[in-house]
This record gives sequence, C-alpha cells and structure tokens, in this order.
Amino acid sequence: MDVFDIIGPIMIGPSSSHTAGAARIGRYALNILGETPVKAEIYFSGSFAKTYKGHGTDKAIIAGILGMDTDDPGLKYSFETAEERGLEFNFHVCEIENSHPNTAYIELTGDTGKKVKVQGASIGGGNIIITNINGTPVEITGKFTTLIVLHKNIPGMISDVTSILAEHDINIGRFDLRRSPKGGNGVMIIELDSDIPDGINEEIKKMDKVISSTLLRAI
Repeated sequence: MDVFDIIGPIMIGPSSSHTAGAARIGRYALNILGETPVKAEIYFSGSFAKTYKGHGTDKAIIAGILGMDTDDPGLKYSFETAEERGLEFNFHVCEIENSHPNTAYIELTGDTGKKVKVQGASIGGGNIIITNINGTPVEITGKFTTLIVLHKNIPGMISDVTSILAEHDINIGRFDLRRSPKGGNGVMIIELDSDIPDGINEEIKKMDKVISSTLLRAI
C-alpha cells in the first residue's frame, strides 16, 4: 500500500468514492480523448445512479472532464465552468451488468469530432479502475503512465514495441495483451515505471502494423 491508499486523496468532499473517484474517472476520460471536450454523455450505474446528486458525483465527474484535480476548489462550480467553456453534458441512470457499484460510463466528443467511450469504477479512497475503453476490456488504475497500443495481431509485435522502450531505458511495470481471434487486432496495455517523452509514443505510432498508440499520463 502507498500513502494514498492509507490516508486517502487530497480532495474537495464530501466522499472519496463518490466525489474524488468520480473526478479522477472524468479526468482520465479527458486524457484518453486528448483534446478539448465539447459534449459528454454520462451514465451512472449502481450506487452512483442512486446518490450522484447528493454526493456531488455529477459535479465531480464534469470537473474531471474539464481537467480539474480532486482538490480543485472550482470542482463545486464545474457546471458553471462547463457552460463557460462550451461543454454540453447530460446525465443518465442505467444498470451496467457485472460492474462495480460505483461505475460511470462516459461518451466524450472532442472539438475535432473525435469520440471516445470510457467505463470506470471508483473502488474506494479515491482510487479508480478503468475497465473499458472504446469497447475493449482493460484494467488501468491511472496511477502509472500507460501506453495503449492497438496493432495487427501478428508475430513479433510485442518484441518490436518493447524493444523501443528498452532502447530508451524505459522499464515496464505491467504488461497485458488483449486480442481478437486469429487474424484480427490486438491491444497491448503497458504500464511503465516512469514517465516518457511524447517522442517515444510517436515512434511507436510510426511502426508498421501499429494502428494507433495512446500515451496516458498518470493522474
């Protein structure tokens, strides 16, 4: 356990699970989008669906989508800030099967028309886990710089990508490979022990058979 797990996050209340965790889910969705958001459709499931207004989950998740951290005093004014910045948002109540009680599903649209779909859960003490990105099941805590590499499912891809990281003395903390049936695409989820320059991700993007590579900073 680290200090964050023991004492909880520095945050604007009232709840680490329903407020701080929600803000971090929203902020991570923003990182995945990678551009200015103009529209957000937010679906709350389980406990989030029942108490999101009373616990400020709605304001917190909008604050995160706007890039605010958990201790930002502006969190409680996030609706007003969203209006000023031209962010349209709507909330929906739903039930997501086989999900954590504190789950949010976010559909974000950016100012270039780019769209992303992110599902995450607040698992206590302000900690989160991202469980799905654009239809692909994942397990990302947001505590580490992470690469998500979508690629053709062919031999040698893992060694090609990890060799680039090794050349730059970047150590891998955790590696996960998700793939479709033979002949389809694969997704590498690589948590790193340190931050990396944007240039390394650009190098991976240019590799033959790599469809996309997304660099997500720790939050």
